[in-house]
Amino acid sequence: MSTRKAFQRFAERVARYSGRPAAFILAMLVVVGWAITGPIFHFGDTWQLVINTGTTIITFLMVFLIQNTQNRDSAAVHIKLDELIRSSRAHNALLDLEELDDAILERLRGRYCQLAEAARGDLERIEDGNDPFGDEPETP
Repeated sequence: MSTRKAFQRFAERVARYSGRPAAFILAMLVVVGWAITGPIFHFGDTWQLVINTGTTIITFLMVFLIQNTQNRDSAAVHIKLDELIRSSRAHNALLDLEELDDAILERLRGRYCQLAEAARGDLERIEDGNDPFGDEPETP
């Protein structure tokens, strides 16, 4: 098994298990255990350094593991959305938008905001009894 594949599997497992209640309970028990030992070590600098160092190291490593799984999830979602766009009547130009620069994305977002605003106007007309789509039920 390649190093990349092994890391991927490890990262997925850690991310999955770290989000479970048992992981939270374990972390809470570590903190409670640390707090209980405070009087034994007279709340000294070394006692404080243990929890600070431990939490810093765990946080530092978890950032990379969680980022790895987030990158994979994000890529999978983009592929799924691209397939939905491709297989529907939507514009194929919308495929792979995440690769465009920010200025183009902002212009596209502005255009879709305008479309949404127009659609909300249509909803308001429906609420007022004027169906712009001609789908009003016929009155007897």
